[in-house]
Amino acid sequence: MLQYLKIKNLALLDEVTLELDTGFTAVTGETGAGKSVLLGALGLLSGARTDKTMIRQGTDQLDVEAALYFEDSAEMDALLTATGLPSCEEGVLLLQRSIHRKKMPRVQINGSMATLTQLQRLGEAWVDFHGPGEPQKLFQERRQLEMLDLYAGNADSLATYQAGYRIWRAALKEIDALESGDRLDQDEIDFVRKQINKIDSVAVSEDSIEELERIYTRMSSGQELVALAAECVEGLSGDQGLSETLSMLVGRYESLVALDTDSEPLLERARSLLIELEDLGDETGRLSSDFEFDAESAEATAERMNLWQEVRRKYGGSVEAVLVKREELAQKLAVQGDIEGVLKRRRAAAAKQAQRLHKQAATLRKAREQVAKVLAEKAAALLKALGFKKARLEIEMVDEAELQECGNCRCAFLFAPNAGQELLPLNKIASSGETARVMLALKTVLAEADATPLLVFDEVDANVGGEVGRSVGAELSRLSGRHQVLCVTHLPQVASLAQNHFVVTKAQDDDSTTVSIGPIHESRDIRLGELARMLGDRHSESARAHAEELLA
Repeated sequence: MLQYLKIKNLALLDEVTLELDTGFTAVTGETGAGKSVLLGALGLLSGARTDKTMIRQGTDQLDVEAALYFEDSAEMDALLTATGLPSCEEGVLLLQRSIHRKKMPRVQINGSMATLTQLQRLGEAWVDFHGPGEPQKLFQERRQLEMLDLYAGNADSLATYQAGYRIWRAALKEIDALESGDRLDQDEIDFVRKQINKIDSVAVSEDSIEELERIYTRMSSGQELVALAAECVEGLSGDQGLSETLSMLVGRYESLVALDTDSEPLLERARSLLIELEDLGDETGRLSSDFEFDAESAEATAERMNLWQEVRRKYGGSVEAVLVKREELAQKLAVQGDIEGVLKRRRAAAAKQAQRLHKQAATLRKAREQVAKVLAEKAAALLKALGFKKARLEIEMVDEAELQECGNCRCAFLFAPNAGQELLPLNKIASSGETARVMLALKTVLAEADATPLLVFDEVDANVGGEVGRSVGAELSRLSGRHQVLCVTHLPQVASLAQNHFVVTKAQDDDSTTVSIGPIHESRDIRLGELARMLGDRHSESARAHAEELLA
């Protein structure tokens, strides 16, 4: 759940820090007071794209921060790990986003720098927005099927089917390419063979190429290496080298010991240095012989290196790219050698895959059919409470002519808001107010399967009022039993049912306009005044009496 929210320099708002609680939270205020600021902050923290016009005028930077707490953060931690971000500490997810007028924007997740894409992926997991345009999604059959699959718990089986479907479509595309593609003539086949032989002659592998490059480098620098080694030997073992000088010093130490036996350890150390110096000279002398290459091996190494440079330039610049190309060429050659046989085998494999997909699609359809009636009946029952006394809602399964990415069927949500009306697709019959209530009914039922912690509703009660408004508030309150619910509303019937209540106010003078947000649920008197204002007049006794009834 969202526990802490800090907003600074967003639109007309200067700075505010809010602590939120579980359950149902209502946000109210005069029309134009700036209630959208709160939604804008949540949108920014969920990865919504924006521009610098959101920054409060007269300031350089906009900041939003949030802390969310998860009793069980395993799923969120898995998502964080998958996106390369730090896990939650003690179940707390920290989000921060800053937008500067002249500097690059900044996103931080759990204290680590992050990208907007990473923020968006997390946003999909912790918040679900339902704004004025949300009900329009009900008109899209794809969205309708997503809702049905969510309620049916089809996520895993659908993912398995779709993975197999993509493989099948790719196989069909390859078969089509083989059937319609040009056959290679003998010259082209010979050319492909030569390219394969060229790659094979280099003996391409990570280890062999690394060894080749090492030997070639030594061989290319052979003369320089031999000269350097000789200089080192001369300096160590020559007539005026270190060994000669150290031998003289050893003699001096021997004379020192003859006069003072306590100096014998120093003599032993000098003798050890002399032995080590002579060994170093011998090894360096032998090393120079290792840098001498016979002409035949040098020529073979140079030829292989030139060949490797050629195939590397031609096929991608890396060992992996060359090996991939070699496999492609081999496959091309194999296909040309027995193209009819290859087609036969691939058609058989594609047919077998299609059989598996048909079985999986049938299983998906069965699960959808089983829950379609249940979902429709539960949503229809809620619609009665939302003012549709005789409404009917049905979910019809529609056959697809052939396998699709969603299976062998789609669905259509059919609705009749009044008695005696024919069931028709939602976009053919429902008004904006009706679709908003249908969406709320469906979301309430789908909440049983939806694990998103925070549900945000922006004027979901638009175009309704009276008893229906009270029913909308009751359903939002019921939703808050399984989710944290935040609703921007103009209806006192809805706001009065919230456990938590925030008010947005706007203050203006001749020079500036500011917006503030604050909680009022801890003061019954202030809350009664806000509900009375929403009813028409905060100073009216009748309005306050009605507000008392609503709160009761």
